Amino acid sequence: MRSSSSIPFFLFLFCALFTLPRSSAVCSEYDHVSMATKLGGIRDSQGFQNSLEIDALARFAVDEHNNKQNALLEFGRVVKAQEQVVAGSMHHLTLEAIDGGEKKIYEAKVWVKSWLNFKELQEFKEVAGDAPLFTTSDLGVKKDGHKPGWQSVPIDDPQVQDAANHAIKTIQQRSNSLVPYELHEVADAKAEVIDDVAKFNILLKLKRGEKEEKFKVEVHKNNEGSFHLNQMEQDHS
Repeated sequence: MRSSSSIPFFLFLFCALFTLPRSSAVCSEYDHVSMATKLGGIRDSQGFQNSLEIDALARFAVDEHNNKQNALLEFGRVVKAQEQVVAGSMHHLTLEAIDGGEKKIYEAKVWVKSWLNFKELQEFKEVAGDAPLFTTSDLGVKKDGHKPGWQSVPIDDPQVQDAANHAIKTIQQRSNSLVPYELHEVADAKAEVIDDVAKFNILLKLKRGEKEEKFKVEVHKNNEGSFHLNQMEQDHS
C-alpha cells in the first residue's frame, strides 16, 4: 500500500515530466508548490547586459503585465538580473519601463521551464527610486556628480567582464589571425564615470593557441548600454 506522504511527490513528477494541462487542479497545486520551494539560492545572471535571453524575458514581463492590467508600459532596459533554481528557473528582474513618458523602475519574477517551453509572469511591481544610469562597478566610482578620476573596481564585476568580452571580440575582428583569442585573465580594472559615459580601463591577459598576450584597453559604455572599444595597445612587458 502506497503511503500518503509519497503521493504529492509522485504527482509533482508526473505533472513536471508529462505536462498535464495547466487547468488540472492537481498539477496546478503542485506546480505552485514547486515554484515556491527554494531548490537553490538567488545568484546574479552573469553578463546580463548583453544577454538577448534576459532582454527577451524582461520584454515578456512587460507585455504580460500590460495584457493583464490593460497598461501601456514601454520596455526600456534591464537594470539588474538574478536567477534562482526552482522547478526550472525563476528570473528576478529589475527593469526600467516608460509609463506615460516617465521612466520608472519595476521588479518582475518570470518562471521558466525550458524543457516544456513554459514561462509565466509571477510578479510585477513598481519600486521606489530613480533608474541608475549605470550599475554595479560604475556606480561605485560616481560620487555626488563629481569626477573623481579612475578608481579600481573588482575584476570579476559583471560590467568589467562585459567590457572585457566586448574588447576581445573587437580585438579578434581587427586581427588577421584565424586562431581565436580567449580570455585568460582580467589582470586589472579601473573605471570612471563622466557625464553619460562610463569608462573602463582594463589589462587583459589573452591566449591565442599556446601563446599568451597582454592588452591594455579602454572601453566606453553609454547610457543606452552599448559598449565601444575606444583605445587598445599591446603590452609587451
